[in-house]
Amino acid sequence: MKINIINGPNLNLLGKREPQIYGQETFVDFFERLYKLYPQLDLNYFQSNSEGVIIDKLHDFGFSADGIILNAGAYSHTSIAIADAIKAIPSPVVEVHISNVFAREDYRHHSMLSAHCAGVIVGCGLEGYRLAIELFLMRQGS
Repeated sequence: MKINIINGPNLNLLGKREPQIYGQETFVDFFERLYKLYPQLDLNYFQSNSEGVIIDKLHDFGFSADGIILNAGAYSHTSIAIADAIKAIPSPVVEVHISNVFAREDYRHHSMLSAHCAGVIVGCGLEGYRLAIELFLMRQGS
């Protein structure tokens, strides 16, 4: 099973950026733990601060991956273009947010992406990515 993780803007700063919200672990370190936890999977990780590059990766991954885990960061709340890219691909996408966006600023309470995703995981910290993997595994088994 091939699962691709795409992280959006500022997520390259995990471990440094607002640790009271996002924790102190880098995503690279967390991804290594995921890789060891799921050796049977073809896990890949990509991060970009650029909306167009994220769209390009959705296009690249979206016709071959068994699942895509997307944390589009602030683009979740603003990007019709990323929403259209999700609609255009057959691979299922699970939207993940590390923080509880509903406990934050009002503009974070709406996602342009959620309606086009197979699921949404919010406020579970980095464990949200693992939960998304488990969702894909569960759906594969059914």
